[in-house]
Amino acid sequence: MTSRTIMGTIVGAGLGVALLAAVAGAAFADDTLKLTQLSPDGKDACFGRVYDAAHLKSHPQQKVTRIFFYYGRDPVSRPNEEPSAGIDSSYNGFMATTVRGAKAPEWLGGWCSHESEDGKTGPIRCGMDCDRTMASLKVDDKGRLIVSDVQPDLYLDAGSEDELGKAEYERQALGKDDNGFRLDPMPAATCKAEFARIDPIDPALGPPLRERLKPDQAFCYGRDYDAAHLGSHPDQLTQSIRVFRGPVELASFAKEGDPANWPSGADIAVSVTTRQKSAKVTQVYNCQGEGDQWRCAASAKTGAAACDIAQKEVFLRRGANGTMMLANPNSGLPIVDLCSKAAEGDTSSDDKVYRLEPMPQAACGP
Repeated sequence: MTSRTIMGTIVGAGLGVALLAAVAGAAFADDTLKLTQLSPDGKDACFGRVYDAAHLKSHPQQKVTRIFFYYGRDPVSRPNEEPSAGIDSSYNGFMATTVRGAKAPEWLGGWCSHESEDGKTGPIRCGMDCDRTMASLKVDDKGRLIVSDVQPDLYLDAGSEDELGKAEYERQALGKDDNGFRLDPMPAATCKAEFARIDPIDPALGPPLRERLKPDQAFCYGRDYDAAHLGSHPDQLTQSIRVFRGPVELASFAKEGDPANWPSGADIAVSVTTRQKSAKVTQVYNCQGEGDQWRCAASAKTGAAACDIAQKEVFLRRGANGTMMLANPNSGLPIVDLCSKAAEGDTSSDDKVYRLEPMPQAACGP
């Protein structure tokens, strides 16, 4: 499950929060780990606890069955489609909890520091976006981490009690006996293994597209649908499809793009033929790396359009065994006139998702 804290968009948080995050990010990027109580040797530190059945039976108001706290570099994020230049390293504290009946942990992250003015003494507080508290920390004389001030709405949005209603809020919130924990020191690898349970990586997917495909590299992916396939999918309009970067797209990125921000700013072209139209239609899209996908908006570079086509989008993701997945949820492909009524709203035909195979560059030529 994804952390609402890190992955969510900060709405209405104010300039102060944004500045705080920026300052924290710069400080952590330049410094080694400074909280010596948590990390005496300056290395990543892990604390955790798995509660046994006897403990949980004697604490019926405790929902958390497993809890791990990691102080160090982000243990959750993995290479995705977002430019490496945009990675935020401001967070230095990460917590993962698994509740009764859950198959995987929930997690969140924040920045941890001493609450004193000099930032070197006093209690340790781990803050999150929107001035929320993840937890307060201290280490006892046996080296165990005492985690306190954990709020029941830790994984919920602010104001969710009113929004959800009492019954649903209590179902989603942490339990009444989940406000404090005593965790044992553990190897850093133990925490990394726990965080890896959140969103296991499918090894068949391989590296992200932004690593597989280079800024100065042409590529061609596509698929031709035979009569048997089209016969079994009568609502599919697409007969053939190509997704590619050729000389024009490469030249555009070389002139206007920034390799450090690849794939953001990259143009791709999509050519299609349909049952109704054997003539090839091509549309250019401008892409941005976003999580595990390229979000690609239609561009007027293809030619004059009778409407604003920038709202027409397709999404690229890596597929298994070297394939590429293209999603077309909202009529963003030129299988219909993008300015026509047929292109309004969700894709109504059977042309929503494509699994594309790598092809020779010549297959995407004129």
